[in-house]
Amino acid sequence: MEIQQELEWAQAQNLVLSKDLIATAKQQLLFLAEVDRNLCLYDGPVLHRANYRYKYCWLPLLAKHAESPVTEYPLVVPLDCEWIWHCHRLNPVRYKTDCMELYGRILDGWNVVSSTQGTSKEETEKIWETMYPKEPYELDLNNDSMQEFAENLMEAKETTTNYDLISAVKRQTTFLYQVSKPYWNDDTFLEGAVARYKGFLYLIKRNRERSIHRFCVPTYDIDLIWHSHQLHPASYYNDLMAIMGKVLEHDDTDSDRTKGQKLDVGFSETTTQWEDAFGSRYWKAGAMYRGSPPSPLTVDKYKIDSIHNSSAPSNKTNQNLIQLPQKMLVEVMLEIVDVRNLPSGHKGKLVVSFNKKQEDILFNTKKQLSISSGLQGKQVAVFQCESSGDLVLELISQPSFNFRTVRAAKVLGKTSINLEDLQNLASKLPIEKWLDLTSALNCRKPISIRIGFSLTPPVPAPYEVQMISLHPFTGSYFSFLMPRKFKQIKNWTKVADDAGNEIIRIQKGIRTTEKTKINTNKEVIGKIASGETHLLAELEGTMWSMVNSDWMLQIKKTSDEHKHIFELTGTHKVIIFPGRKLEFGTRYYGNEEGNCLMTAIEFSKKYPYEKAVALIYLTYGFLEIKEEWLVLPAILSAFILSNFPDFSNQSTEVNKTNA
Repeated sequence: MEIQQELEWAQAQNLVLSKDLIATAKQQLLFLAEVDRNLCLYDGPVLHRANYRYKYCWLPLLAKHAESPVTEYPLVVPLDCEWIWHCHRLNPVRYKTDCMELYGRILDGWNVVSSTQGTSKEETEKIWETMYPKEPYELDLNNDSMQEFAENLMEAKETTTNYDLISAVKRQTTFLYQVSKPYWNDDTFLEGAVARYKGFLYLIKRNRERSIHRFCVPTYDIDLIWHSHQLHPASYYNDLMAIMGKVLEHDDTDSDRTKGQKLDVGFSETTTQWEDAFGSRYWKAGAMYRGSPPSPLTVDKYKIDSIHNSSAPSNKTNQNLIQLPQKMLVEVMLEIVDVRNLPSGHKGKLVVSFNKKQEDILFNTKKQLSISSGLQGKQVAVFQCESSGDLVLELISQPSFNFRTVRAAKVLGKTSINLEDLQNLASKLPIEKWLDLTSALNCRKPISIRIGFSLTPPVPAPYEVQMISLHPFTGSYFSFLMPRKFKQIKNWTKVADDAGNEIIRIQKGIRTTEKTKINTNKEVIGKIASGETHLLAELEGTMWSMVNSDWMLQIKKTSDEHKHIFELTGTHKVIIFPGRKLEFGTRYYGNEEGNCLMTAIEFSKKYPYEKAVALIYLTYGFLEIKEEWLVLPAILSAFILSNFPDFSNQSTEVNKTNA
């Protein structure tokens, strides 16, 4: 930063915010995740009833409590009412106006706690039942009879807001997806977000002082803290009045990100103003728009039997046969801001290539990035890699195209940066550094490049394994989908980790029956690195039991829409769907002819609607597994589905039954 830019940033950081917004942000993330586990609150009869209960039950109760505490204990807001209240407060100007007109004061959250904070609800429930004897304190969100709800069950005499809260809710239903990665709960990341929120407020304040009319658009880390501030309505009002003399609007009505539209133009102008004012990058790793959320599954019909809630590790021997090291990944955002001390007379296009110096399974290629210019627009690279090691950068001169001469690209110099050294700084705020390049050129001064750099806090990387000799036996349900090279009969299937190291070998076991002396495919055996052989799974009727573990795999009947599913149950409940689902459905995996991709989805009380936990690419024996407890069960499931026709062909019978 230049001196003036440093002064501007220091002034921004001097802005006073009266609440602990990091704690509020963490609580907000917990709350939004709980709402997301109850999708009925996003639309339909449940949402409409929640809206009614909020306006005619919760707001009057909150107003009464604000005037004179109705209990010495904290008031606990019901989940459905809290969701509407949350969205109402995210229009701070309208919320203040409604509160003042209806109740003569801003209804804040004094002595009120979230339904997700584990506080006893008994006292609040007693008060609720006294005030609203015909309306339950908590809704049974899984009770279909609720759809028969009629508003005349309650004699609502209260005057209330006419703000369209249903539309306000629908505008917020995708926000959690944008802020749901694990690093959003990291203190360092959130500390940086609070600092950047102060910078955002400072720019708006400065625009007002200079009569500049600009639609300032936040990145998502700033927006999370902005939301957190608004959830304290009285503090938000007082803080904003002290900072800029007015309550700042929060306009969430515009979602059109098309180039040239209001949101796009506002974001571009905010980026330019931020970087001019503070001398640092506005864009930040992990804080940018992720795209539209993947479509949820229709899952109620797949809640087969009871939902498992236990994730306790099993003591059974085969559970721990495979132990893979946990790698950590970061998302990196890299921008080349400037270059200086180029050789005199230099001509041509400048690019910077970058790659990891050490072997990196997550980032194993070399990429290029153009030097930013006003004409080119912002040139930014975003990628994921392991959180340790060095990033090597080379400055390359690419000659301008000329019909008469053809010159090769020339490396002007190179340098490297250590990710671990930058971890603390760049995880909190984007940083900029001048880096001198080592070069064989005779230059009086070293060529230097200025980089803008940010990264997310490290999070666990998914486990990746390859079943190298995976093949379908003749008659397998999937055999017609397999490339010819995989149709060889081999005794063992080698399972390797992402570095190519063998972790286990798997083979079809052959059991000879006493009466018929006929070989039947009913077992899977495995050999670990020590040479020990273990019975891993055996077929019992239409179910594969994974021996000495808690896991079982079976086919389940389902609708024509999904044709067949496989249920994997043990310490967790997992259903394997054909095709790419959820976040796996938003990524491309190369040649997908044959549709031999399957997605493992976990269902639990924590994830009643879905959590994608593994991708199984049967054609090439590739598995991406997000949870350690699923590594061995997922490998065995993939092996069984590809090698045992008697089991997998039953899915065809299921389809015929459902036709």
